[in-house]
Amino acid sequence: MIGIFGFGRFGELMARYLAEDFPVAVRDTGGNSQGIEALGARAADLETTAAQDILILSVPISAITDTLEMILPYLKPGALVLDVSSVKVLPDKWLGEMLPSSISYLPTHPMFGPDSAADSLKGRKIVLCPGRVTPEQYVCIKSYLEKKGLDVIETTPEAHDREIAVSLALTHFIGRSLSGFGAEELQIDTEGYKRLLHILDVVENDTWQLFFDMNYYNPYAGEVRDSFLYAMEEIKNRLES
Repeated sequence: MIGIFGFGRFGELMARYLAEDFPVAVRDTGGNSQGIEALGARAADLETTAAQDILILSVPISAITDTLEMILPYLKPGALVLDVSSVKVLPDKWLGEMLPSSISYLPTHPMFGPDSAADSLKGRKIVLCPGRVTPEQYVCIKSYLEKKGLDVIETTPEAHDREIAVSLALTHFIGRSLSGFGAEELQIDTEGYKRLLHILDVVENDTWQLFFDMNYYNPYAGEVRDSFLYAMEEIKNRLES
């Protein structure tokens, strides 16, 4: 059985897909047992969920260490813990430091969300950063993901966070800025402007907590953000000189 901690939008998506192939226990502090069972999964308490062979942490990045502390007493030797957060350097460090050597861990980042993968996983990407995981566990996880149609990318936590600081954190920064600016559909528009507005669709369903965490816990996000703002200021100065 697979245990999932967290039943937000992404936790719900995982429960729906995984319940097609495995028994799934979900720990939801919000008490949405009806929604969990409607997906074919089972609402469970902390102890039951933490005692499964595979555990998936679908909680905010800022809640990972607290979640690990709660589940530690109930983990069984040989279990595999995965996180699905949008940064990898710090979660990899936390998992390695907090979990006993008898517990395997595999940091992951699904490059899709409840909206983009609502109908299918085929062609979507998922990043795996092999941590402390046995070859058998890793092959099993990777093979399953590929059978579901996912494109598996293997990399290091550092390489992941450097790229995601641009492709995700910066994109959301621009989207939040456009929203704050008041960007909206116009009668007299251009194709380029329409594409720009598409960024709003990307960020509008995500919480501020998710946006804050993907920046605060990524060691490279601040540098990327500053470089982008510097480039904007340089262009502004050229226009006004």
